[in-house]
Amino acid sequence: MAEVVTPLPPKAITYCSVCTMPPEYCEFSSSAKKCREWLEKAHPELVEVIYNTKAVEAAMANLSVEAKEKAAKAEATAAKRAEKEEAKAEREAEKLLTSRVVLKRVERTKRKHLIVVSGLEKFGLDLKKVAKDFAKKFQGGSSVTKNASGGEEITVQGDWSDDILEYIEEHYKDVPVGNIDQVEDKKKKKSEGMP
Repeated sequence: MAEVVTPLPPKAITYCSVCTMPPEYCEFSSSAKKCREWLEKAHPELVEVIYNTKAVEAAMANLSVEAKEKAAKAEATAAKRAEKEEAKAEREAEKLLTSRVVLKRVERTKRKHLIVVSGLEKFGLDLKKVAKDFAKKFQGGSSVTKNASGGEEITVQGDWSDDILEYIEEHYKDVPVGNIDQVEDKKKKKSEGMP
């Protein structure tokens, strides 16, 4: 007669909310300091297991002078790398705060308009998905096109400037409302250009 094998229950694995790796591997990520701070707040019982400071200090006491110097250099290098990562994150955050989203109303004919939305890609949004959302919401054509400077922008058919502004405010919380500008681009009439 065959033996009945009982399945083992699944293991519960904790993942770091900063680097999305198990805490045992956080020391190898670029944000090790932030990961440790998160671990101390979220799972203080794991800190002693993973970062066994007593064992490290005891091992450091038994090291030779050369090994201590190497360890000190390694710690200094890790600290420099962490500072650089923090500075980079701060620069990116500042850049994001100064980034602008422009809703430009372009006149095609006397009564027909296009709305050109540029600058959304800086906030990490997928322009194709956003264009598809605009097309569904505003029941018209919407596409991603290349602009003259080589970047991408979304072109929406119709005069939906105010509605697009409200839609971005409601559905894309990553985009600060103060960073959205509405611009009207009128074509010059032939009579204005002639003296």
